Amino acid sequence: MRLHTHPCNALPTEIKLHQVSRILEIHFDDGKDFMLPCEYLRVYTPSAEALGHAPGQEILQTGKENVTIREIHPIGNYAICPVFSDGHNSGIYTWDLLYQLGAEYDSLWTSYLERLKAAGYQRLEPQHLQ
Repeated sequence: MRLHTHPCNALPTEIKLHQVSRILEIHFDDGKDFMLPCEYLRVYTPSAEALGHAPGQEILQTGKENVTIREIHPIGNYAICPVFSDGHNSGIYTWDLLYQLGAEYDSLWTSYLERLKAAGYQRLEPQHLQ
């Protein structure tokens, strides 16, 4: 699913990775705070691996229930590039994209779960980290 980000003009003031809960916490300067699961960020990666090279070539990401973020690399002053535990490291998440993923979490996550179901994929419950 290709996302169409719109400029939000908000900048992050703090980004925290919670390893045990697999949550990326982001605070923006407009007062909005988002708690984004690593699995959610991984399945909505903006990389060609998931998006394909043209509309209609999107590849449904499956088997990401237990993915974590191992590292986060800053990209200039406009984005981050997370390194996921499954080796994926080519998604560049701009501030606008992260804001959109936070603001539209409920509808995007529901859409993802519906696409998994339509594809016949049985999503596993994530394992608890120690």
